[in-house]
Formats: sequence, C-alpha cells, structure tokens
Amino acid sequence: MSKLTHLDDHGRAKMVDVSPKPDTTRTAIARGEVWMKKETLGLIRAGQIKKGDVLTVAQIAGITASKRTSDLIPLCHPLPLSKVDIDLVLDDALPGVVITATVKVTGKTGVEMEALTAVSIAALTVYDMAKAAEKTMRIQNICLLEKHGGTSGDVINQP
Repeated sequence: MSKLTHLDDHGRAKMVDVSPKPDTTRTAIARGEVWMKKETLGLIRAGQIKKGDVLTVAQIAGITASKRTSDLIPLCHPLPLSKVDIDLVLDDALPGVVITATVKVTGKTGVEMEALTAVSIAALTVYDMAKAAEKTMRIQNICLLEKHGGTSGDVINQP
C-alpha cells in the first residue's frame, strides 16, 4: 500500500504540498442517483413540487458546492475551477434522478473531490426539495466515473 499523502511522518493530518507539481488540465466526472417513488418522480417532471423547480435548484446547489469543496473537506486545496457542469436526468427505470457532475481545472491537483461534492449536494438538494412529497427517497451509488490529467494519469471507473 502506498503512503497516505495526508499524514506526516508522525501520523498527523497535513495538507499536501503541491507547490512542486506542474499545472496541468484536470477533469473529473462523478455520478449519483436519487431513487424515489414513481409518483414523486411524476411530481418533479410535472413541476408540481411546492418548493419550486427541483432540477434547477439542485443544479445550482451542485455548482455552488463544487466551488466550496475546500470549505467542507478540511484537507482539500481551494481551486480556481474553470468548468462545472451538473446534469440531472429523470430516469423512469430507477425511478429517480441521475446526477452527473463534470469539473475541470488547470492546476496542481485534481478535482475528484469537487465532482463528488457537487453530486452529493445536488442529490441532497433533490431530497430536500421533494421531501414533502416523499421521505423514503434514497441517495445511492455516488462514485467517481472518470479522472483525467495529473501525474497519476487517467482513471476510468465502471459503476
């Protein structure tokens, strides 16, 4: 097993020094699902959720969350993100909402955490917006699908 980069020689938490690393273009894609009853999905599709437009609010929440990842996860570096795209798709087969976040930066460290945070907060926002209609929704299968760039190269993860 490789050395854990967020621990010093004494086992204490530390923020990794990325200053020697070159700036490269890095992209991460994450995905997650909010499973719900068909009736709840129908309300979202029809725009009948009392709090408002579920998908737009969740999209904005995901974008905002990606930009605030270093405020939420203590050892993450603040990054000047160049792209954040949140895609929310209503899926009758689940039934529910499939959320995909694509995050991009040119910098010294990757954006996997930003993509995962975007999906997580977008999913929580879907839950919050629709919880009056259904409290049994499930947030599931949040994972990193792809990572590109950096010294560790590309990673493709099949969910």
